Amino acid sequence: MPILPAPDNDYRGSRLAVWFLWLQIAVNAFRGFVHVLWADSGAGRIAGIDLTHNGAPVVSLLAAVGADQLAWGVIELGAVLRYRRWIPTVLAFVLAKQVVGAWLLWIWKPLGVEAPGKYGALFGVPVIALALWLSLRTRPEPAR
Repeated sequence: MPILPAPDNDYRGSRLAVWFLWLQIAVNAFRGFVHVLWADSGAGRIAGIDLTHNGAPVVSLLAAVGADQLAWGVIELGAVLRYRRWIPTVLAFVLAKQVVGAWLLWIWKPLGVEAPGKYGALFGVPVIALALWLSLRTRPEPAR
């Protein structure tokens, strides 16, 4: 039995949602590579986190986050290229992750620095919600 189902690109949602997913793939690739490959995982150079005292755990945790971002980029790429029917489902999961991330960074365990990801988490919620809504709207059939 194969791991993946047969390709299915029967998608009738907005093309804007597909373009948004391409943008999301690029963002995940950039963030993932920074978090995994940069020596400081972007914590010092981008987020401004002081790593002089016990910074290794922060760098390690951000590298794990980067691995997750790269994995989600691959999932999103699969949805765009071979499984477009799954675009609304993928966007629903991305939105759920974004809502939880924003809640964690702003409310439950606030990030003590003004990192770009902190604001990106908040900004992403309505943008991803819009992309999900667009993906669920059915395009009219072309006239024959």
